[in-house]
Amino acid sequence: MQLIRDIYTARRIAARPVISFEFFPPKTDEGDHTLFEKTIPALMQTGPDYCSVTYGAGGSTRDKTLMIVDRIQKEHGLTAVAHLTCVCSTQDQIQDLLGQIKRLGVKNVLALRGDPPGGGEFKLTPGGFEYSSQLVGFIRAQGDFCIGVAGFPEGHIACKAGKHADWRHLKAKIDAGADFVVTQLFFDNADYYEFRDHMVREHAVKVPLVPGIVPILSGSQIKRFTAMCGARIPGALAAQLDELGDNDAAVAEFGIEYASRQCEDLLRQGAPGVHFYTLNKASSTVRVLRNLSLAR
Repeated sequence: MQLIRDIYTARRIAARPVISFEFFPPKTDEGDHTLFEKTIPALMQTGPDYCSVTYGAGGSTRDKTLMIVDRIQKEHGLTAVAHLTCVCSTQDQIQDLLGQIKRLGVKNVLALRGDPPGGGEFKLTPGGFEYSSQLVGFIRAQGDFCIGVAGFPEGHIACKAGKHADWRHLKAKIDAGADFVVTQLFFDNADYYEFRDHMVREHAVKVPLVPGIVPILSGSQIKRFTAMCGARIPGALAAQLDELGDNDAAVAEFGIEYASRQCEDLLRQGAPGVHFYTLNKASSTVRVLRNLSLAR
């Protein structure tokens, strides 16, 4: 399997955007079946460069995350990134987990502070890490992993000092050894451009700053997501979602068009690629890639 940093380097030289997907571990057997038998095969037909698999709150899906990553790499030959968090884990436990990851032939991890189980504020686990920059430095010392981290164009919801303070925290993660950054979802590209330009201008960041995009499937669903993560729904977008109401089919069609326009502009303005939050569904993402003539 390739290192993600090498994928971005190769695609940059070839003047071709990197296309990647995120999946989450399903909670049911039916969800497992849909992911492995429908969603992943459909998305593989577009020729993605890599995918990532999330890690449940408090590390609740650790074993399943690794199982999915392992299956994707072995059954589809697609480079996969395993999410890894600080929550509810000691340094020794994280070191053991990195050993498991390495034995599976997984070379790429996304290092996150993570969400505590049941929500609420993050609490330091005795013997663990308080900040994701510490986790990045620890992983870097364990071997030749390629390490990704999260970036927040609008600032992290828990960073009360504002987005510029949060962006300084991101610089600390990069200085600790991060190879690439994937952003939280956003709907106003101006937020991404401000974030990108600030990181390059003020912090001399050279690693890829990859925009994370979600094709909207449901108005009520995306409002819940943004409320949890602190992302903003611009006024015009909110008005359109309100007008479409509970008509999820119409919302999904609108979401495809909106995401297509977002991605087209991002790529035209020099984004290194697009990371799609698929929500374990294929149809909208496939159609966005077709609209962009990127379904290889």
